[in-house]
Amino acid sequence: MTKQKDNKKVMYWLLTGCALLFIMVIIGAITRLTDSGLSISDYKLITGTIPPLNEAEWQEAFALYQQYPEFQKLHSHFTLSDFKEIYFWEWLHRVMGRLIGLVFIFPFIYFLITKQLTSKTIKKSIVLLALGAFQGFLGWYMVKSGLVDMPNVSHYRLAAHLTTAFLTFAATLWVALDLKFPIKQKPISKSFRNLIIVGYLILLVQIIYGGFVAGLKAGLLHNHWPFMNEGKFMHESAYAIDPLYLNFIENPSGIQFVHRTLAYVVVIIIGIIWYRGKQLTLNKQQDQAVNSLLILVCVQFALGVFTIMYGVPIWLGVAHQVGAFFLLSAMTFALHRFSR
Repeated sequence: MTKQKDNKKVMYWLLTGCALLFIMVIIGAITRLTDSGLSISDYKLITGTIPPLNEAEWQEAFALYQQYPEFQKLHSHFTLSDFKEIYFWEWLHRVMGRLIGLVFIFPFIYFLITKQLTSKTIKKSIVLLALGAFQGFLGWYMVKSGLVDMPNVSHYRLAAHLTTAFLTFAATLWVALDLKFPIKQKPISKSFRNLIIVGYLILLVQIIYGGFVAGLKAGLLHNHWPFMNEGKFMHESAYAIDPLYLNFIENPSGIQFVHRTLAYVVVIIIGIIWYRGKQLTLNKQQDQAVNSLLILVCVQFALGVFTIMYGVPIWLGVAHQVGAFFLLSAMTFALHRFSR
């Protein structure tokens, strides 16, 4: 008997991938905030899943770490015990990445062989696999940038790695929603759907700048709100570099200013989405979508303010990144519900 295509098992597989990507984002945030990301300087796809198991292996791993700029310029005081702490988070981050790959690949092959996927879902799944592979490549590419001269990874590569993780999750969620709500309908309002798309793009730019802030540790500067400091909405250090445009992509103060300012823009655009959405006749899912957007953007804005004011403690930094994750999830759900 032929099994039903695009059945609940396929949807649960995709949602499991979403859950694992969420966990991956949390571990990634902790890895970054604990400066653990450069603790493993080589890449071994299979054997890299096994951590050092005895004292000799730990000493070998520590000796390798000592050859690179992070130890030589920042952590020369580290003992083996200190190294083990940062090694754990980077190791867990990499193992989780491999686990996600297995969770995506093997069920996909099984569903493919048993003919439980439609041609459209097969194509979408291949795109998801490609995104996952690209995300893994970006992780290696990011780490590589911190092993040359400076003990920090490129903030451009970090932002690319972070944003691709978010987009991989969003794409996976979208395909799962396609299976959850297979019946197509005309958009309730094309202009309203386009407004959500604009909000989505602004949110993605904000996430990219969040990666810039993280990569340059710009959150450790100007720990005041609503002004950067000294009662100034834009501190003069935010435009101290010449030419001017470099301040907004390479100057930590300028990047923090952009991230702060975009936060207001995100709140305003989502406020407009909520207000305009309430003027329409909505079904249950659509009403939930616009309400969740308003709630989550307020929570995320508050988390951002507290993260800055308290100098980016680890728990607040993680919470702020998780808040961005949930907000993008809600935006993806809203766009799907107003597009189908």
